[in-house]
Amino acid sequence: MSQMTAQVLPEVRTPAPHPVQLVDGVPAVAPTAAPTARRILVVDPDLGDPLVPQLRRHGHEVIGVTQGSAALEAHGDADLVLLALELPDLDGLEVCRTIRSVSRVPVIIVTARQSELDCVLGLQAGADDYVTKPYGLRELMARIEAVVRRTQWQPTVTEEIRHGSLHIDVNSRRVTLDDVEVSLTRKEFDLLCVLAAHPGTVIPRKQLLRHVWGDSWSRRTVDTHVSSLRGKLGDSGWIVTVRGVGFKLGHQ
Repeated sequence: MSQMTAQVLPEVRTPAPHPVQLVDGVPAVAPTAAPTARRILVVDPDLGDPLVPQLRRHGHEVIGVTQGSAALEAHGDADLVLLALELPDLDGLEVCRTIRSVSRVPVIIVTARQSELDCVLGLQAGADDYVTKPYGLRELMARIEAVVRRTQWQPTVTEEIRHGSLHIDVNSRRVTLDDVEVSLTRKEFDLLCVLAAHPGTVIPRKQLLRHVWGDSWSRRTVDTHVSSLRGKLGDSGWIVTVRGVGFKLGHQ
């Protein structure tokens, strides 16, 4: 019996670069566009921080706002949000929760709050990553790219995925099986979406960990969520284990 190997998933192309735009009195300067230029919303009461010009020098378009209310209006046009927690008008965690409730744009909290509790609260509020000040620019840029890679695995362009009697509405994050709604946690939904968006592809555990959990959990995390998904879908055949490799979506 031949051994199955994981397929290499197609590379996701990044959007075309945009000219720089800054608000709240920060001057706009057009940089030399980088191949991976992104539109980044920086939400920070101190836009004099070196972060903004550093992002510009890397070729990114930057939209800077100093208040949470402005962030709630501007996040829809961003490819990624860098969010401070210390805002003058709204609680930064509440801003994060509100953005996450209506959008899948990646959010990285950048803050001086260094306690473990603050980090946990930020991730629970829906942030994709949490960076504390002072930080190294190389680390921040690497975290930005890692977060964007993970979110690109989510089928954001596809509004719905149909696989036999399984129907996934990506925008509303609603799953039905035989027209009966299946209640999933956020990570269960993300895991199912990754598998369903690449039918016939065997996805290794390590890739699932990287793109759903961000490399911060053990391989047992994947197995636990797969087991839970199988139970909620009512049949283990929906998620097939390829021993020694990973998982793929099954057919019913």
